[in-house]
Amino acid sequence: MDMLSDVALLSRIQFALTVAYHFIFVPLSIGLGLILAIFATKYHRSRSEADGNAMRFWVRIFTATFAIGVATGITMEFSFGTNWADYSRFVGDIFGAPLAAEALFAFFLESVFLGVLLFGRNKVSSLFYTVSAWLVWAGSCLSALWILIANSWMQTPAGAELAADGSKAVITDFLAAAFNPSTLPRYTHVVVALLILGAFASLAVGAWYLLRGKHADFAMKTIRVGAVVGIVASCALIVTAHSSAVEVSQEQPTKLAMMEGMYDDEVPPLYAFGWVDEENQQVITPFSIPGGTSFLATGTWDAQYQGLNSLAQTEKYGDMDVADLPVNLVFQSYHLMVAMYGLIMITAILAVVFSLRGGRIRSMRWLQKLLLVSPLFPF
Repeated sequence: MDMLSDVALLSRIQFALTVAYHFIFVPLSIGLGLILAIFATKYHRSRSEADGNAMRFWVRIFTATFAIGVATGITMEFSFGTNWADYSRFVGDIFGAPLAAEALFAFFLESVFLGVLLFGRNKVSSLFYTVSAWLVWAGSCLSALWILIANSWMQTPAGAELAADGSKAVITDFLAAAFNPSTLPRYTHVVVALLILGAFASLAVGAWYLLRGKHADFAMKTIRVGAVVGIVASCALIVTAHSSAVEVSQEQPTKLAMMEGMYDDEVPPLYAFGWVDEENQQVITPFSIPGGTSFLATGTWDAQYQGLNSLAQTEKYGDMDVADLPVNLVFQSYHLMVAMYGLIMITAILAVVFSLRGGRIRSMRWLQKLLLVSPLFPF
């Protein structure tokens, strides 16, 4: 097979599998870190045996996700050098700083205080133990910041210039590179999404125990905490999604055009669903709201955006071949993501209503089963 002799394709497949496996555990550790910190706070206030058992349960779960995340992360970082050595050399002056900062500041903060959680429960005060839980979560969030700085720089590079011999990118302004145009919108959006994942993972754990008829009190506490975190984070996600979309429209117009299936300049409508006919360069859909996307992005119904054909004629995107772009794939992926957000919000509302109002969820097996599979929605 020809694909087996394509080194670049094989490298992409191997790297994609490594990153995907790594990304299962890192979001879980960040999302579950908040759940752990909340239960540690509950135990510090109540000093009840039930809250203590719940806290220790989440310490063990968090530790497992953290350990696997570290192991897969090391493999991923080695893959930068083994799979993309030329690229690593080209951007090493920029990538090295945030990756080193992630290890020196975030990883050690998280690791040190995780050690307190694992080995210091009977050796430190309850207040110090609780603060350690929050610092572990803060360290995981700080770790995400440095990684997203590196990722965002690839999307919207800033604070760097090409070396005189053209061999590499050289950093000229660390703050400009770190806080490039997409860093903060991307970071806030990702972290809020990870909190939703952690909340839904705790909902699934609680639902599992309710379905099995075991540890009902622990299950209800877990579901209540997960439901509250899930609904708050889901509401916050609307704000972060909007800021991220505005950043994409300003900094990456080709991405916006593909997300909305725009080939020609237009005031983009809002599609609930559809199919992009790439040959005829049009979106086939039975329903759309004229100017809807324009309103969401700018607050007005008549903001016009450039389509792929006109963008391809500009100097910046002159090398782009519109016919080769996977427009329908991007369109479907984006609209599937939006649809999944609707499912996330509905599930979070149901969890809040039926877990806080007299605990009716105890007898609602259909909702328990829905919550059991709910962590798949954020992914």
